[in-house]
Amino acid sequence: MNGAQALLRTLVAGGVDACFMNPGTSEMHFVAALDDVPEMRPVLGLFEGVVTGAADGYARMAARPAAALLHLGPGLGNGIANLHNARRAASPVVAIVGDHATYHKPLDAPLESDIDALASNVSSWVRRSLKTSELPGDAAAAIAAAYGPPGQVATLIVPADVSWSKGAAPLEPRLPRAAPPVREEAITAAAAALRSEAPAAFLIGGDACSAENLARLGALAAATGARLLCETFPARLQRGAGRVAPERLAYLGEMASTQLDGLAHLVLVGAKSPVSFFAYPGKPSELVPAGCEVHSLCPPGEQVAAALEALTALLPEGTAEPAAPERPAPPAGGEIGAVELGLAVGALLPEEAVVVDEANVSGLFIPGATAGCPPHDWLTLTGGSIGMGLPLATGAAVASPGRRVLALEADGSAMYTAQALWTMAREQLDVTTVILANRSYAILNMELQRVGAAAGGERARRMLDLTGPELDFVHLAEAMGVPASRATTADELVDQLQAALFTPGPSLVEAVITR
Repeated sequence: MNGAQALLRTLVAGGVDACFMNPGTSEMHFVAALDDVPEMRPVLGLFEGVVTGAADGYARMAARPAAALLHLGPGLGNGIANLHNARRAASPVVAIVGDHATYHKPLDAPLESDIDALASNVSSWVRRSLKTSELPGDAAAAIAAAYGPPGQVATLIVPADVSWSKGAAPLEPRLPRAAPPVREEAITAAAAALRSEAPAAFLIGGDACSAENLARLGALAAATGARLLCETFPARLQRGAGRVAPERLAYLGEMASTQLDGLAHLVLVGAKSPVSFFAYPGKPSELVPAGCEVHSLCPPGEQVAAALEALTALLPEGTAEPAAPERPAPPAGGEIGAVELGLAVGALLPEEAVVVDEANVSGLFIPGATAGCPPHDWLTLTGGSIGMGLPLATGAAVASPGRRVLALEADGSAMYTAQALWTMAREQLDVTTVILANRSYAILNMELQRVGAAAGGERARRMLDLTGPELDFVHLAEAMGVPASRATTADELVDQLQAALFTPGPSLVEAVITR
């Protein structure tokens, strides 16, 4: 058995049975071995950013690693932005990067680069396999490393001759390391803070955003009077009617500071202490108010459920207050703005939908309008690197057959990884994409003012404007095999979105935002 065959067998044995890929010459033996390993589902992406984003989406929904197969340093480089988002989401991803044969590498061929250095930017674990006999063991180690906890990107670099040479045998999976035990001193300190009657809040992220842990947190909040806040961009938030709804921390630092103002205690559960996304002249970078004591009950990667159970034992009993089942009426007539978008999605979102949110500015009202919808999952832009929405939706759909995925996608962000539409069509994934076409990088128009830059003349405004020519997402989607339509009024949006959400396979609605 050659190295590639043993590598694939080891991946499958370790529970990695989906591989998103954009292969090249150094990965051809891996591609050939796919015919011998039918348990592995290969999914082709036409750009490496699609591949890595899809692996992230798959991992968030499946709660186990996907593989991403990339070609040399340039292929990894093309995929780094969405590996950055995966790292921030604590998604378990096994990135397999083909390299030149070991004897060819010193010749400095045109595609030679420092893959190890590139990988170290987004990977917590990097290893280069140098012997075919060791490749399966390295693969098993990569899977275990990806699991964490917390989940992480593990990059395995495979030279071509290690892949094509004989002498390998698949290995059984290694057990991931156990999560650290609950820290009694952290439980005791948090309980004392919550019993103090001083203003307090939970700030949650990661596993704390599951429906089960939200119920526990809701009961704790009710028992102690503490507020329940969620990090700005959770990797996966389970929400909807019957589930406890945390208040999301605002993106704008000024608004987040207002939310946190007056707190004496902030208890972190699966989250880090909040900071502003960027530095702004004359404004603080740390968002915790002066005098507020921060308690790390359960850092990312620790046992959230066990920590909450131990905390509950030290506090009075409380009853969680889940969101009430209330949906808005669909909008009628007129132009499409942020309010109409929110009402349309809130009125139509199917039960058990998976929402991938890269709506940015035009999606401001959608979270509020969907709070009372049937239970669903919400995936967000964890690392702030735009272009994750369409790939993330692709991977989430592969991991969640039978569930409708709704990708809410800003037009500027969509153009980073529009190739994902082709993969949706090829795999016939149940993804409905709504393009929020406001014809600009709207968030950067806002940031231009917030950083204290000059108001901007014509040349500056052109750098944030997406007209001249206008993007045509209907023709773009149809060219890649995805049925598409354009909505210019609220009535058209409701009709087209309803048809798209309840028709099998992929579809796209371009919602033209005019106010």
